[in-house]
Amino acid sequence: MWSLPLLRHTDVPPRVTENFILSGYRFPDYSLLQCLVSAFRPTNETGNFWTHFLPIFLFAFHFLEIFKWEGAPNPGDPFFYPAWNYFIGVFYLLLASSMAHLLNSMSLIIREICFFVDYGTISAYTVGSSLAYYYYIHPQAGIPKIGVGAQNATGTQSDRGEGPSSPPPSCTTSSFYSSLLIFRPFFESLYIPCSCFIAIVCVITCCNTRQRWRKYRYIVRTLVFLLPFFISSTPVFYRLLSPSPYPPNSPLPSPYPSSTMAVFFYRHCFWLVVSAVFNISKIPERLSPGKFDIWGHSHQWFHCCTFLSILDELHMIKVEIRALLLHPSLVPALTTPPQLPGPTLCSTYGVMMLLQGCIASIIVWFGWCAYQIYAPEQKRLKVH
Repeated sequence: MWSLPLLRHTDVPPRVTENFILSGYRFPDYSLLQCLVSAFRPTNETGNFWTHFLPIFLFAFHFLEIFKWEGAPNPGDPFFYPAWNYFIGVFYLLLASSMAHLLNSMSLIIREICFFVDYGTISAYTVGSSLAYYYYIHPQAGIPKIGVGAQNATGTQSDRGEGPSSPPPSCTTSSFYSSLLIFRPFFESLYIPCSCFIAIVCVITCCNTRQRWRKYRYIVRTLVFLLPFFISSTPVFYRLLSPSPYPPNSPLPSPYPSSTMAVFFYRHCFWLVVSAVFNISKIPERLSPGKFDIWGHSHQWFHCCTFLSILDELHMIKVEIRALLLHPSLVPALTTPPQLPGPTLCSTYGVMMLLQGCIASIIVWFGWCAYQIYAPEQKRLKVH
């Protein structure tokens, strides 16, 4: 197994080759065991595998910290449903990506299916992020009880004996509530459905790039995931651009916006931009073809940067979760029946399962198309 020769780009089917990568290829007829063993050989996919496989454990370590915080509910509490869905999205993304790079040399057909699954898990991850944003960073999540309205605020404080009533809300605060009312229908009714719809569009588009737009496939795949980023990040943009609803002399801490959350979000965006540059430019191998075939080529840096962006996103979400746990008063007390019910099995796991079902059906369809295209060629390769 260890002695299987690695090939140059001229010795493998054109479908297997990558731009500016000249050597280190595996012939697409490996067995499953040979693929697994190749993780410990210096092929041009070895770095791609480890740069997304090892981060699984680092991400899990940082994620599980939230259950050790003082005052944190049981891990199975509905409060953590969105967090677990976010974890599932990231876990499957990293696992599917690493396995796609490890197992894609089994056959041309399996290669296509591996990357179809990879695209599907990326889209599922964006919806997992949306669920976490929706419940932990939603615009309403930081409105204090004193901000529901001046009359209600006075009554709330006087009834609780918490001191003198707060002054009437300023013009800035009033405009904030007005803008919140405008955006509320989108966040309550359309945000999650839009995230799911865009995720499905992204899967279909990325799978299509395996057959169409081959010359511009990296640009298309990179740009197509900008749309779910902007849709999913809407609550964060809202938080960062909105003034604090707290009166200037309020003793309560203001998370609108949280400076710590903003730093993590900006870092998250920075790493996404850097990863996109690596993915599109194919630097450094473009500058010196053949020199970075095994280690240091752009896709490995792309993996590293995407994981760093995910890690900063996790820290951003943890900041908001911690704020909600330490300051439960930040959750608004509505005078009307809650328009934003808390997370439920249907609104979190149910959404993800429905999405996964849709993505699975898309992958089956494209997998069948790939079989029709590559089955004859794969037979010729085996004969050869």
